[in-house]
Amino acid sequence: DVLNTPPDRRDQNLRAELKNFPYVNGDLFKDDYFDVPPVDNVAAHYLLVDAGDDRQFNWFGISPTIFGALFESTLNPITRRTGGMHYTSIENIHKLIDLLFMDELHDEFKSIRRKAKKNRRRELEKFQLKLAGLTFFDPACGSGNFLTETFLSIRRLENEVIRELHALGAQCQIEVSIENFYGVEINDFAVAVARTALWIAENQMLRETEMIIHRRINFLPLTSAAHIVTGNALTIDWSTVAPRGVDYIIGNPPFVGHQWRSTSQNADMVTAFYDLKKHGKLDYVCAWYNKAADFMTGTESRAALVATNSISQGESVCTLWKHLFAKGIHIDFAYRPFQWLSESDDPAAVHCVIVGFSAAPSDKPKLIVDGKKKTVAKNINGYLIDAPNWFISNRGKPLCKGILKMTKGSQATDGGNLLLTPDERDELIRREPRAEKFIRRIVGSDEFINGKDRYCLWLVDATAEELKWRPIYERLQAVKEMRLSSPKEATQRWASRPHLFTENRQPTTDYLLVPKVSGERRKYIPMGFMSADVIARDGAMLIADGDLFHFGVLESIVHMAWTRVVCGRLEMRYNYSARIVYNNFVWCGRSALIEETAQRILDVRARYPERTLASLYDPDLMPDDLRAAHDANDRVVMGLYGFEETLSEAEIVGRLMEMYEEQLGIRN
Repeated sequence: DVLNTPPDRRDQNLRAELKNFPYVNGDLFKDDYFDVPPVDNVAAHYLLVDAGDDRQFNWFGISPTIFGALFESTLNPITRRTGGMHYTSIENIHKLIDLLFMDELHDEFKSIRRKAKKNRRRELEKFQLKLAGLTFFDPACGSGNFLTETFLSIRRLENEVIRELHALGAQCQIEVSIENFYGVEINDFAVAVARTALWIAENQMLRETEMIIHRRINFLPLTSAAHIVTGNALTIDWSTVAPRGVDYIIGNPPFVGHQWRSTSQNADMVTAFYDLKKHGKLDYVCAWYNKAADFMTGTESRAALVATNSISQGESVCTLWKHLFAKGIHIDFAYRPFQWLSESDDPAAVHCVIVGFSAAPSDKPKLIVDGKKKTVAKNINGYLIDAPNWFISNRGKPLCKGILKMTKGSQATDGGNLLLTPDERDELIRREPRAEKFIRRIVGSDEFINGKDRYCLWLVDATAEELKWRPIYERLQAVKEMRLSSPKEATQRWASRPHLFTENRQPTTDYLLVPKVSGERRKYIPMGFMSADVIARDGAMLIADGDLFHFGVLESIVHMAWTRVVCGRLEMRYNYSARIVYNNFVWCGRSALIEETAQRILDVRARYPERTLASLYDPDLMPDDLRAAHDANDRVVMGLYGFEETLSEAEIVGRLMEMYEEQLGIRN
């Protein structure tokens, strides 16, 4: 109460130590009731003596952005996951704000410093007012890390301006204010943390200014506050929080995959995507991109938002970016996928992208950052590569003529009753030796890559009498019950044929198997040839009669670069598909050279019969001779496409997209 009351309005009977408290204001203590936790003598000692004594602890040394990590640490992992909360390191914040505005501002300041002395003061004062006029809006501000680090960066630059002006004999004052910072956050405690962090940042920068101009500046009472409100950013009108035409929209919206969204989050998506019905498979973060696009239309606003890399891969690209480009949005810069880092003890194990975008024209170079490489692009498309704005959509058959069809493996829909572990296989044969002829090895992604043995009952040719053999009959009855209990009518209809897989795509010839799901750390998805008597399950893709040519091209860096860009993701793992990845891929011509290098890969693998493909293709454990065999195959395939060996993966995909357009007849 005392901290929130001006001295002239305080009770004159206050104890002396209370009268000495400063008036804070700033809405920090505006509420009538505070839930103050109990404080024992030990806690009081730490607060009043250790923490309160500058010799023990310097509050000005606190990083305001650490507040976000402290807030995150109070939440359990389930709360963080359902809310899509991933707090941000200072390094990652600067990836976004530096390219969006800080680099340009620093360059402008350096240019002013080089001007003649007679013009420098006027230009510096003009530049300071420019800094003071900039406005920033974070529509998913969390505990305020983006806003706080942005304020600190702008104020540090203003302090450099003040230093120059002070040296020129000018009377200096602070112009940049936290009043130009706006935010929305759904968690009310996070809002309080964000406001407090900005006040701390403001106070710290004030101290730095004092050291430059060598005079004290009264910090209290607080006369300004950031405009951070509690609310659902996807359902409120942003213009009620921040001015339309705000200079910069920044932030790190929640990461929640479409399969993990709650009922309320699904409702948020419907609200945010009022103009796009088919948004169901988009990540939750995409809703902020659509709201930002609407908010900036017709203004000079520019935005940069963090997102999971799903927004630049698979079907999401066609769904989201085709929609945004139609609104007049264009991408100004992009950070291609990188591992996310935060200030938390439990950092987010995800890969992210940063996309800078706007509706207003821009004459600035378009930049793509990929690791340590920074490239100027003619155009940045939805896949975040330098290529025209074309989209890879579902295709029912291969784009190139003469290319074999790829299908999924067979699906049992059996509740696990037609599948057998090695022990179950042995037990079934012990009980009914005649059943061995119906047991086949079955492989999906997991079995193939990790060398796991699994079997199935393949009863396509079984007679009615054979289906009644007791161990088989018992399993078929369990399949029947499972299918009858399914909510899907199609599955229920298959209950009358419990001995058959509901989807039988097993070829009668040998085939090339491509794992549907594979770890994202691998440079190559391990593929291989299987005989017709090995059943491919629906966790694998297959090409009947696929040969060394298909194997060599698909195992090349050319195809893997394409896959990494256009395929969907299961969490972070590659989620390979025929309709998106394979059918849209542009093939080079056949060559005996590819067959030779492809066979060499298989020969080297055969030297390590004791190792699984998971081990052989672990980037840290891959044998040198296998790596060399792949390198040789890559060189041959790159040469047949006419690609220089120095091309990056993004550049390879850019070239492939040009070839894709030529195949479709949409390129001059």
